[in-house]
Amino acid sequence: MQPHNVSFPVSRLRRLRQNAQIRSLISENTLQISDLIWPLFVCKGNNIKEKISTMEGVFRLSIDNLIIEAKEAISLGINCIALFPSIEQSLKSFDCEEAYNPNNLINTATKAVKDACPDLLIMLDVALDPYNITGHDGLFKDNEIINDETVKVLTLQALIQAESGADILGPSDMMDGRIKSIRSALESEGYHNKMIMSYSAKYASTLYAPFRDALSGKPNLKGDKKTYQMDPANTDEALRNVARDIQEGADMVIIKPGAPYLDVCYRIKENFGIPTFAYQVSGEYSMIMTSIQNGWLGHDEAILESLLCFKRAGCDGVLTYFAPMAAKALLK
Repeated sequence: MQPHNVSFPVSRLRRLRQNAQIRSLISENTLQISDLIWPLFVCKGNNIKEKISTMEGVFRLSIDNLIIEAKEAISLGINCIALFPSIEQSLKSFDCEEAYNPNNLINTATKAVKDACPDLLIMLDVALDPYNITGHDGLFKDNEIINDETVKVLTLQALIQAESGADILGPSDMMDGRIKSIRSALESEGYHNKMIMSYSAKYASTLYAPFRDALSGKPNLKGDKKTYQMDPANTDEALRNVARDIQEGADMVIIKPGAPYLDVCYRIKENFGIPTFAYQVSGEYSMIMTSIQNGWLGHDEAILESLLCFKRAGCDGVLTYFAPMAAKALLK
């Protein structure tokens, strides 16, 4: 775009900022409630709403309370929730067998929410970290995350999740070849309409720490995840990952974390035009929420500005723990 060769006072750019009506009329990007995906944490038990110390306002929920939140999502106009399980230590193992148990916590929760709210989209994570005694997203052997064996387990997990009623499968493990394997298995089993939203550009970030607390998984992690999650220094690599995942059968892609990687969001959307989402991760949420609690930032203003930036970077939507708060602010 070439700059206009118009000088002051013929051009007064503030004319278009002078009141709310004109600002709204010419707004280049708009945040809508339908852009939001709400991540929720599920735990075993009844009538449980357990605070997560590192994420003010976010809770571990038993299935009965999860259904209440799912109905709240519908009432606010939120179309999709993403569920994550907080698994008992006794169910974690080296082979992650609980990940593909048809009656495990997340599959049971999915069935219950679908029964109560059939039109609400449910997204599930395809990864082994909640079930892995080592805390890793893949099988751990001889001090290495083994790729191909992990993909086999992830494929079993994805099929069971599809059978349980998940609408969107979100492989977040960053193993090579997992999208091709999952898509092939879904087609073979007749799940032609199940969607894959691939975590194609998931970075090895420190901003996941509160999430790991929420999963009760932080103490388990052995080492780091840098051999499979991406180097924060790289963007070209993200494009290669996305190109491969599209070819293998991904319908949508996610960039994670969100705001520190807006340049990656922009490049992916510009290059591929595929539905592109960002995950405003737990560390981003906690930093903003702490500032709001301390009175350093305005509540609605900070939340909405932090989400609008994703739309400006080309994202079609965002996974955010702020979803219900943002929806209420947008309804005002």
